[in-house]
Amino acid sequence: MLGRKIIGIDFGTSEVKIYRKGAGVVLKEKNVVAIKNRKKVIASGNFAYDMLGKSPEEIEVSMPIQNGVIADVGKMQMLLSTFIEKAFNGKKIKNADYLVAVPTDITEVEKRAFCDVIQRSNAKVRNIFMVDKPVSAALGMEIDVTGTRGVLTVDIGADTTEIAIISLGGIVLSKLIPVGGYKFDSLIQSAIRKKYNLIVGDKTAENVKISLASAVEPGEEVIRVFGRDVLSGLPSEAMVSTEMIYEAINEQLTSVLSAIRVILERTPPEISADIIRSGIYVTGGSAMIKNLKECIEAETNLKVNIADDAEYSVINGVGKISEDYKLLKQVAHAVK
Repeated sequence: MLGRKIIGIDFGTSEVKIYRKGAGVVLKEKNVVAIKNRKKVIASGNFAYDMLGKSPEEIEVSMPIQNGVIADVGKMQMLLSTFIEKAFNGKKIKNADYLVAVPTDITEVEKRAFCDVIQRSNAKVRNIFMVDKPVSAALGMEIDVTGTRGVLTVDIGADTTEIAIISLGGIVLSKLIPVGGYKFDSLIQSAIRKKYNLIVGDKTAENVKISLASAVEPGEEVIRVFGRDVLSGLPSEAMVSTEMIYEAINEQLTSVLSAIRVILERTPPEISADIIRSGIYVTGGSAMIKNLKECIEAETNLKVNIADDAEYSVINGVGKISEDYKLLKQVAHAVK
């Protein structure tokens, strides 16, 4: 029988979100940890994120999750322990059940790493359950995935984009590609460096993306960015246009569109009929790129629904499962 205490976790590449049954989302922090002399955590989450690119040699600031999977179990374990303390104000949550959302197209070893991190942290674990991220994201968008109607979701995250066909509470087809918000940021940095000989930081590139990135031919908006001149080594600035940013990220956006088409071409006819009626559901942090809806609609000739709360779709779905034992039995499975 499921315990009364249920903790849901979304291990995103960019952010970790924690949900507690009956209390809602109790933590949303950047997935970044700062470790001094390789053993002591001195900062975590948003504060550690502010240290990126600014820390002295003895302090290593890193992101334990890369491409949607745990790249460093030890650091992720230390980071999760600090997050659990933050989420529950230092109180011990004993004998709780944990529900974790995981990408579909990863290996069993990579999936197991998420469980290992929870078990090795300061969490007092009773049971661990897993749910596929596309299923959780769909539930977070208030889509009923337990019936026979087929649903197509596109989750554009920080490091990856996961495209999935869902029906009867499970994954019919899925495809995970290495395209996400960080890739767009990196391309923006490269474009600015190439045109202006200007090196800009990760956070500057992210702000440029939020302000200027568009999935269709853009207007003429420009913003001022600051960085370091490659030739002189001195602080410098440049004016960056929407057209330049569009050209920088267009190839990767095309990769997302191509992956959607591949899934659609492999979709069973009966589910295709469902998708024609309901359209494509798009979520994830990069779903907020301007004109993305129009871009996907033009490519697929299908209606596109952008999630209202795209950053929270997965954790909202985890929360919905946590509050409903019958739903948990339908869409999640216990880890032995």
